Amino acid sequence: MALRTILGASLAALTIASPTPGGSKHSKSKFNWRSAKSLIAFGDSYTYVQGTLGHQNYSFIGDNFDLSFTPEELFSDRIVQNLTGTAEGGPNWVEFLTNCGVEDGLHDPRKCKIQLWNFAFAGANTVDDDDFTPLHHNYTVPFESQVDQFVSYGNPALESIKLSKRNALVAVWIGINDINDLSSLRGRNASFAPLYEQDQDYVFESVEKIYDLGYKNFLFMNLPPLDRRPGTQHVNASMVSSFNSIHAAHADAFQAKHRDATVLQFDVNSVLNNVLDNYQDYGLKNITNYCPGYNQPDILTNPEKYGCTELDTYFWYNSGHLTSRTHEIFTKELVEWLAKQC
Repeated sequence: MALRTILGASLAALTIASPTPGGSKHSKSKFNWRSAKSLIAFGDSYTYVQGTLGHQNYSFIGDNFDLSFTPEELFSDRIVQNLTGTAEGGPNWVEFLTNCGVEDGLHDPRKCKIQLWNFAFAGANTVDDDDFTPLHHNYTVPFESQVDQFVSYGNPALESIKLSKRNALVAVWIGINDINDLSSLRGRNASFAPLYEQDQDYVFESVEKIYDLGYKNFLFMNLPPLDRRPGTQHVNASMVSSFNSIHAAHADAFQAKHRDATVLQFDVNSVLNNVLDNYQDYGLKNITNYCPGYNQPDILTNPEKYGCTELDTYFWYNSGHLTSRTHEIFTKELVEWLAKQC
């Protein structure tokens, strides 16, 4: 079924900061998605892609036991695309966005028209802090360490191949584990707004480090509708809305501070809520549950064995993640939206 462009309220809800570069007579940034050459991604399991040199089921390269890598190692790494190559049972949004690593098999990011350099780590929080959000595993790389890894190893490697920072887009999607963990660790009667503020302080302290390297184009994604997931809910719609509002305010402040930067905020929450509300328009059949055999090796060829329809008919891949099909749906909207922002 052909995807329909979301109009009206959902697109109106998408937020874009239109910067005025200091000293420039232009009212818009020079960044143009149509001329993008690379995407540099940070985040959690919604963003991570498997690499041949990554921690299995968690990263493209390295883990918390060893964040270091040489340029030769980075450039020998390959994106793995198969049922377990992402947390979605197929390509995820950064792969659809760049058309890099979408097909089954191994993929060299340098050979993609838009190179995909992915430093996200599945299960990541923003920071490693036992009093705030402790690591999920001792090998987990939180967002702040992903950025430190990039500063120390990723950026020098990319500079060695003369990657164009002007034509690079830095994508950050983090906070899904933070809001869940803050809720489960403190209980739903806690005062969460100050915690969300603290969380975003941590996020943008790290983003400053990327900006200081000379990257000026940023894409921020807000939280998806976690309140509508199957199973036990750790968060409600009000908590998600509060988190997203605070995130947007910090992104706005980052834009105000750096008028030479392009700060793009994509309201994926509104887009996905619209998909949930109109799921049949997208060929989806199930938005309230997920296939219990989602992680079985024959699930794509024999879903009936597990009492399921095809995975592409589900909105949710499991209790915490979207299906690859859902990623494809919202990424189509993201691509169209990005093309209008130049």
